[in-house]
Amino acid sequence: MADVIARNGDGRHLGYLAASAVFAVGMTGTTLPTPLYGLYREQLGFSEFMVTVIFAVYAVGVIAVLLLAGNVSDETGRRPVLLVGIGLSVASAVCFLAEGGLPLLFAGRLLSGFAAGLFSGTATATVMELARPGHAARAGFAATAANMGGLGCGPLMAGLLAEYTAWPLRLPFLVNLALLALAALLTWFLPETVERRRPRAASAVRGTRVPAEVRGVFTPAALAGFAGFALLGSFTAVAPSFVAQTLRVQNLAVSGAIVFSVFLASTLGQSLTERLGSNRALPGGCLVLVAGLLLVALSLTLESLPLLVLGAVCGGLGQGLSFRAAVTAVGRAAPPEHRGGTISAFFVVAYVGICLPVVGIGALTEWLGLRQAGIVFAVCVILLAAGVGLYVLRHPPVESERRGSAR
Repeated sequence: MADVIARNGDGRHLGYLAASAVFAVGMTGTTLPTPLYGLYREQLGFSEFMVTVIFAVYAVGVIAVLLLAGNVSDETGRRPVLLVGIGLSVASAVCFLAEGGLPLLFAGRLLSGFAAGLFSGTATATVMELARPGHAARAGFAATAANMGGLGCGPLMAGLLAEYTAWPLRLPFLVNLALLALAALLTWFLPETVERRRPRAASAVRGTRVPAEVRGVFTPAALAGFAGFALLGSFTAVAPSFVAQTLRVQNLAVSGAIVFSVFLASTLGQSLTERLGSNRALPGGCLVLVAGLLLVALSLTLESLPLLVLGAVCGGLGQGLSFRAAVTAVGRAAPPEHRGGTISAFFVVAYVGICLPVVGIGALTEWLGLRQAGIVFAVCVILLAAGVGLYVLRHPPVESERRGSAR
């Protein structure tokens, strides 16, 4: 079946849509625990700082895989790596279903990070490579939309199931396992886009790599990714705590919906990126991100839920604009034999942006309290995003690519 798909243009198109669905399902599981952390805190009795540490373990898992095996799909093929990622996602869900206390929470998040690390570069490259000729921009949107859409659906699904069903800590992961089974079936029939160039060997796995001719594009794109993912990390890790403790809204479905709104707005921003062009979407996205962060800071100051939702939507829109422009620029600039590793390197920088600020919020919470820590975080990322926006305005990625080619 895979060979038939690979030879047929329409089948190849279906393959790129199927790969996008697999990508979305794989990323859904990585954010599934987001609205459930409050329940785990009540059950196990740990602090808000521990929530951010659990989240950081996930980010460390992502970064470790991207650094150590970011290019593995360039050598062994896309499909085997996607199947391994699905297997790790299944193992993560089983850890949460076992409800074995903090050790299994840490194990589940670490395995989820490993899975996300494999999916981030490999699935993005797979979607782009399965698209028909002339559809590179559409494929870039499909890949980033699947990424953000999957991340957003996790909290929404978990929040609804936790709030309105009898098994709040079990049913979300059972549903996730069913989705992963379907994703594995789709992956099995995906056409392989990589021709294996050498025997499998430990020396073939070089981790991430940014070729010299890509660095002029990669640097501004990665900086923009760092700033945008800092916002996503704050909403994914601690937004439900902000909603429950600072805004005194206890409904888990509401918490999940707020986090979902960030990723939904990100997907909307991505849909506008092609119309604006990378040179305008990158700096413009950073400036919209600044506006969103200002609204988030104001919502915490005034304890206003509507302002928080507005900040989430505005910030997500800015992140989506800059994120798709960055991924598309990096993917187009990278040579095919290094595309998976180069995209993985981009995600390393992005996930550092998720990890460090979130742990900083947790540490500040112990000292200043959750509300004040959130305001300090917002101010710091505002300064970062504004700086990145000015940088990419002065150093557009397309111009950088042309200078690199001229050399």
